[in-house]
Amino acid sequence: MFIAILFVVQFVLSVIMLFYFFGMVKTKTDSKRSIEYESKKELLKLRNLRQIKLTKPLSEVTRPTSLNEIVGQAQGLKALRAAICSPNPQHVIIYGPPGIGKTAAARVVLDEAKKHPLSPFSNMAKYVEIDAATLRFDDRGIADPLIGTVHDPIYQGAGSYGNAGIPQPKPGAVTKAHGGMLFIDEIGELHPIQMNKLLKVLEDRNVFLESAYYSSSDGNIPAHIHEMFQKGLPADFRLVGATTRMPEELPAALRSRCVEIFFKPLTNSEISKIAKNAAVKGNVVLTDGAAELIERYAQNGREAVNIVQIASSVAIFENRNTIEIPDIEWVVEFSRCNPKPEKKVQKGCAVGFVNGLAVYGGSYGMLMDIEVNAMPGSGKLCITGIIENEELSPSGAQKLSRKSSAKSSIENMLTVLKTFYNIDFSKYDIHINFPGSATVDGPSAGIAVVCAVYSAIKNIPIDIELAMTGEISLQGTVRPVGGIVEKVEAAQNANIKKVLIPRDNYRRMFSDLQIDVVCVENIYDVFDETFGIKKQNKQLDEQSLGNQKIIAATGIFKSKDTTI
Repeated sequence: MFIAILFVVQFVLSVIMLFYFFGMVKTKTDSKRSIEYESKKELLKLRNLRQIKLTKPLSEVTRPTSLNEIVGQAQGLKALRAAICSPNPQHVIIYGPPGIGKTAAARVVLDEAKKHPLSPFSNMAKYVEIDAATLRFDDRGIADPLIGTVHDPIYQGAGSYGNAGIPQPKPGAVTKAHGGMLFIDEIGELHPIQMNKLLKVLEDRNVFLESAYYSSSDGNIPAHIHEMFQKGLPADFRLVGATTRMPEELPAALRSRCVEIFFKPLTNSEISKIAKNAAVKGNVVLTDGAAELIERYAQNGREAVNIVQIASSVAIFENRNTIEIPDIEWVVEFSRCNPKPEKKVQKGCAVGFVNGLAVYGGSYGMLMDIEVNAMPGSGKLCITGIIENEELSPSGAQKLSRKSSAKSSIENMLTVLKTFYNIDFSKYDIHINFPGSATVDGPSAGIAVVCAVYSAIKNIPIDIELAMTGEISLQGTVRPVGGIVEKVEAAQNANIKKVLIPRDNYRRMFSDLQIDVVCVENIYDVFDETFGIKKQNKQLDEQSLGNQKIIAATGIFKSKDTTI
């Protein structure tokens, strides 16, 4: 009897288990069928979406596909090609304003490198592009698409490895770019932690990831994951970073590992060329004067293409294939575009007037008027159009105030003229003005102000086709200034015939420009070139400086014999 009851119980349990496993299999099968059904439905939706295509925007149609199609960056492209296409390619940082071809240059230079027989880049080398300004990053290490991430077992969606307690390293962009190029747009916006990790990767050409769940003695972990943790993920690539920031705003450790290349702002003629190319690719025609109007308002190539695209749409709505000047005027009006500051000088001379050179927006050179009025008086000095004081806030709410460098430069000028040319300012009322709406600061107008004041006091005219830039020291030396390339190009675009620059600012590229670039070392060089006044006699030199040996040691009276 007992055995019969035991048999019945065992039979019932067997039936229950059979139904249980049958139900599990059925549930799993139904779930699998449901997933397959949903997958097929979503895949069909996705494929239907892919069938819907709009025409490419003009900005994409006009995107350069070769180095020859990039306008206005001959020097920058030459340097970039030398850095990337050589047998030993280097990491690169490209500086420059937006819309001038930095991203396009990085993309096409890799294609150029693949074709070079001595280049280490293979035909399969990848181009990986990320934007540092929008790069998703979690400082807890849960997600890092740049360096890589470990999906620990507790990570949502860890899958079968997670269920088995196995951590999974996931490669980041540095590994995906292995053997190719990693382009980081706006590299100056990287999170400091990411920047430090990137520097380590550039040094080691390898990525080592860590996880508290990894143990080298765990036999359940697959061999390939053991190798990832123990030997790291390969990351041998070449970095090309682009930024609109100034070099000093980037970490020195990053700059020391990279070749720094500067792309220049586009000139008006180069912007006009881009606009004309965009019109050709957009199947429209620019009427006479339309391209010249675009170049006046567009700050870069991207803006020029956008103006052409909107204006062409206006023309199409009116059944025209030509873009006329009223179309461009309408676009710049509703877009609130401001014309770029530009100036064309005329022939002639003026007393108390000098063309200075300045940089605005960090990258654009411009001609700056400096005018001086001097008359007999009681020694009053009036300065208008400059920044009077500067405020710095190095930490928190603390602020430091200092005299502006432009005002200090003017005071240096007064000392130099009194020391070297015996000008007694107590006998004159002097008004120095920097006309225009742009705020003026910086010491680079030093030699220009010296010449303008001397011209006003002595009533000696200055050639209007002359421009100059350089800081003047109390010893009469001319010191180097920033933005020299942009300044010289701005002078050339304004029809300036001769420009004076500090000797230490000389660039070999100036010899190819259609402008006479003259290097000066001291106040005597400046006055010789500006007024034709040679060096003062020995008696005045000794009276001004007191000791001829000191004069020789300073080197400020070296003869100028180089005109470039």
